[in-house]
Amino acid sequence: AGAKEDSFNVLDLAEYTKNRPWWRKVFAPSSGSSAEKYNVATQLVIGGVTGWCTGFIFQKVGKLAATAVGGGFFLLQIANHTGYIKVDWKLVERDVNKAKQQLKFHSSGNKMSPEVKSRVDEVILFLKKNVILTGGFAGGFLLGMAS
Repeated sequence: AGAKEDSFNVLDLAEYTKNRPWWRKVFAPSSGSSAEKYNVATQLVIGGVTGWCTGFIFQKVGKLAATAVGGGFFLLQIANHTGYIKVDWKLVERDVNKAKQQLKFHSSGNKMSPEVKSRVDEVILFLKKNVILTGGFAGGFLLGMAS
């Protein structure tokens, strides 16, 4: 009579997992990554080069900033000692104590705002999706800081 044939799509999980990279199986089984179109070596090179450049620039800017802050502090001390400027230390102490109290108040709650929490979650998700690229970047950054 009218026997209806049911058709089913069969998914071979063994074949499906063979074609997936190991980091995707471990860290993000259900979500794709833009970096997955490159192989592991390319991701490491891209991450390493961008990390090295960032570290190198960070090191140079850091030295410049430290020199500027240190030099400015040195000049302020000389100006204070010679009498060109006078520092109201009572006002400085009051402002520092006020800042300490505000920091204690904000850190005592120990709760993140929803905006910060969502940003942190986005960063963690990105790091999980692009673990090879991120690892290359971190290594390159450290090498850039050392050179």
